Amino acid sequence: MPVAGQGIKSVYEEQGFFSPLPVISSQEAQQAKLEFERAEETLGPLHYQDKIHTVLKSAWQLATHRTLLDAVEEVLGPDVLLYNVTYIVKEPESSAYVAWHQDLTYWGLSSDDQVSAWLALSSATEDSGCMAMVPRSHHQGQVNHQLVDDETNVLYNGQYVPGVDEDTAVLCPLAPGEASLHHGWTLHASRPNISRDRRIGLNMQFVSPKVHQTLHDKDSAILVRGVDRFNHFGVDDPPMVDLDPQAIKIRAQKQAIVKGAYLAAREQE
Repeated sequence: MPVAGQGIKSVYEEQGFFSPLPVISSQEAQQAKLEFERAEETLGPLHYQDKIHTVLKSAWQLATHRTLLDAVEEVLGPDVLLYNVTYIVKEPESSAYVAWHQDLTYWGLSSDDQVSAWLALSSATEDSGCMAMVPRSHHQGQVNHQLVDDETNVLYNGQYVPGVDEDTAVLCPLAPGEASLHHGWTLHASRPNISRDRRIGLNMQFVSPKVHQTLHDKDSAILVRGVDRFNHFGVDDPPMVDLDPQAIKIRAQKQAIVKGAYLAAREQE
């Protein structure tokens, strides 16, 4: 939550998140939403499909928008990798929710030099299930997560943090075109979408090149600012055209590797 006289980095480091950040106009958000829906007509549901920025130019352009990258650079420093991009969708009048969790818990990344960005393509309100954050929760580092098979919890691993005091949480509503940034250890969640509209957001993950993967050796990213002096990741390719068949095939293969690593990590719990 912006504070008068404070920059993005200071608010982010103190609170564990920054919201809202105006990135694009509402008209641009509507156009991006239409392009997303057209892609769904070809590919099917795109909810939580990894590395979508490698097959859709709109997703790539949004993830590399100057305003967004300027904000991420303020937090991470001049060298920035784009690690992953996914659409996150809550259908209208749905029971789907996101349980309390921390993003970094199962990703296998070596450090928390990472920023999660969430850009609203449609209104994210309390009724449509906007995110809620627990301020300053990132200062405690990783906390214990439990695993449960719950079809309404949209998190891939079904993880959640029990006992969160929801009275301490802050809602982060976003108008179309606005984004939020949050730390990988910030506790956050979102309730079901009880509205009549789809809640559509683009979730983008940025990391410092210093970070490396600990679960497998086939992870990938793409440099979007500065220099990569470490080369810990393979290289993702931005799309030259939309929905290139070879790019779609490669994206699916990379997603399978990541999901397999997550499943293996869960089985060791």
